[in-house]
Amino acid sequence: MGNSIEGEGPADRRPLASRGTRWAGGMARALLRTRATPNGISATGILFAAGGGLAFAFAPGHPWLFLLGAFLVQMRLLCNLLDGMVAVEGGRGSPTGALFNEIPDRLEDSVLLIGFGYASGTPELGFVAAILAVLTAYLRAFGASLGLGQDFGGPMAKPQRMAALTIGGVVAFLELVVLHSLYVPTIVLAVVLAGTLWTCLRRTARMARSLEARR
Repeated sequence: MGNSIEGEGPADRRPLASRGTRWAGGMARALLRTRATPNGISATGILFAAGGGLAFAFAPGHPWLFLLGAFLVQMRLLCNLLDGMVAVEGGRGSPTGALFNEIPDRLEDSVLLIGFGYASGTPELGFVAAILAVLTAYLRAFGASLGLGQDFGGPMAKPQRMAALTIGGVVAFLELVVLHSLYVPTIVLAVVLAGTLWTCLRRTARMARSLEARR
């Protein structure tokens, strides 16, 4: 997941296969040899996301910016991975960790999706996708507040949304350079919108079933 505070257990973290890889462990250990803090890593993720959103927004006029945007999406995700590893595995969690875990994530999702919306020529799609992305996080947090645990289920949770933008950025670059057309961003956003809406509905339905089961 991301930055953490004392008392946060494994069930509260997004399950990520990359967390157990040697390369991720090596990067986390390298950061722990510095004065890097989880909150600082989280804040750095905002800068990468802002750069990615701007790159996508201006990419129709400069195709290589699609590749830069895709790269910066992955750098944002890397920060999201490492802040949690430094906090939890490295024991550097802080009382404000929960704030730095959640608030930057919401900003990062929004600026990247909105930037991709401008790339598609229909900014409205990006804004709606950003709203739905925030709603998925709200439903997850609301379910946890009801004692139902963190629901990270998809089909279009944060990792899937960011994968769609990364792949979409690369394919949009190829489409623009080879075919001199630009339909991919609109298609990607349509898929993200449909998947994120379905994710919201599924999370709500699971919460309803869990609450009914308490009776």
